[in-house]
Amino acid sequence: MKNPAGVIPEAWKAAVALDAAGGKGGVPRATLDLVHLRASQINGCAPCVDAGTKDMVKHGESAERMGAVAVWREMPYFTDAERAALALTECATRLADNPEGVPDDVWAEAARHYDEKGLAALVLKIAATNVFNRLNRVTLQVPGAAW
Repeated sequence: MKNPAGVIPEAWKAAVALDAAGGKGGVPRATLDLVHLRASQINGCAPCVDAGTKDMVKHGESAERMGAVAVWREMPYFTDAERAALALTECATRLADNPEGVPDDVWAEAARHYDEKGLAALVLKIAATNVFNRLNRVTLQVPGAAW
């Protein structure tokens, strides 16, 4: 089927608004792009990985960093703040893997690098990405296809 957010346009507007709100917390765009890419990789959302990496190229992101996101713990390309955001992304995207949600140590490390507004921005970006991932994965959207 078409993407559900294309079938019900109000849903698209709401999802875009949620995503845009994540950009208002003072977190660098590069970090938000990394968060989007990592959550999309975890969820296996090919359209979001495709669109996300294209956006990252437009924003000047390096091929090394984009290619290293899936194995960010082992790679030297990320700041401590980006690592905290990526760890938060993984825990928030894989909620079923931890019955307590995001572990306290992961949250504390993120809070060490981001103030309350920045944390809110990260959580909103992670949530919005997971919404887009689920819309695309459930309906088997094709990367690059218009809906």
